[in-house]
Amino acid sequence: MPNRVYISFLRLPLLVRILLIALLVFLSFGISIHFLEPETFPTIFDGIWWAIITASTVGYGDYVPHSFLGRLTALILILLGVGFVSSYFGTLAAAAVTKQDAYSEGRIPFKGNGHIIIIGWNERSKELINKLTKVNNPQMIVLIDETLEANPVNSRFVHFIQGKGHVDETIIKSDIEKAEKVLITADRGNDELQADMNSILTLLTIKGLCPKVKCIVEILTAEQVVNALRAGADEVIQSNKLTSVFMINSLHSNGDGLLSNVVHQLQESRLSSSIANRDDIGRTFNEVCQELIIKGFLLIGIKRGEETILNPTHSFKIEENDQLLTFK
Repeated sequence: MPNRVYISFLRLPLLVRILLIALLVFLSFGISIHFLEPETFPTIFDGIWWAIITASTVGYGDYVPHSFLGRLTALILILLGVGFVSSYFGTLAAAAVTKQDAYSEGRIPFKGNGHIIIIGWNERSKELINKLTKVNNPQMIVLIDETLEANPVNSRFVHFIQGKGHVDETIIKSDIEKAEKVLITADRGNDELQADMNSILTLLTIKGLCPKVKCIVEILTAEQVVNALRAGADEVIQSNKLTSVFMINSLHSNGDGLLSNVVHQLQESRLSSSIANRDDIGRTFNEVCQELIIKGFLLIGIKRGEETILNPTHSFKIEENDQLLTFK
């Protein structure tokens, strides 16, 4: 039985073990001084109070032993107790620093729900995180990257995890089961095809661990879009295609950067889709548009099945299961 208790004691964290030993020392010396000098220390609590105050080097002087045995007990307590008290607070401080370093270096798993996971640190993810953390009531963001040595964002809404996105252990640390969405960004430091292969591998890892989580993947080459969808991507962003749209617009415009200005104005807006209400079915696009404008929404198009119709004619009829594409 004593051996079992000793083994259980050794399994406790170091901080807890030191604290328990210190408490045992305080109790032992507090009870001892009460029986050695009952007149000076009328109660056991007075003795324990004196032991704690003496061992912590505060020394109020309200209780002082007068006998030889009492002073010898105090001397032993000072030599023994101060060591345990110093060890406790030193270990406590070291544990706090170690914990902070581990958190900053991305070694602490995230625990939460409804968070957004962003894989890959680059200018795009940097700008995105900056936008997401400055809105009202921001969501928690878990940033996963293997190249960073510490959290690059000074925000309490960003939790950093250091590691490879296609490794199970790294993804599990992000509490993937409770995440709302995952964004996988492309590593433009690699060859485009290699970057897409890494993104798809990361996608397969995530979908293998949590098939239900919504995954958005940035793909650089058009040929790999199909493979990303086969791997389970809920949405594919072809960033090179978007860039080419801007370039074509700039070449065909008068150099006024009209498209860039429009996109800049829409940065703070949210594009969303919603199923048409039953009352809207059979009504024209123009009628629904005017009604939504009053509510502060701008209707820009309709999504019908796999087809997206932007700016349809005013007489265009809304049908059942149509999705309204709106800006707010």
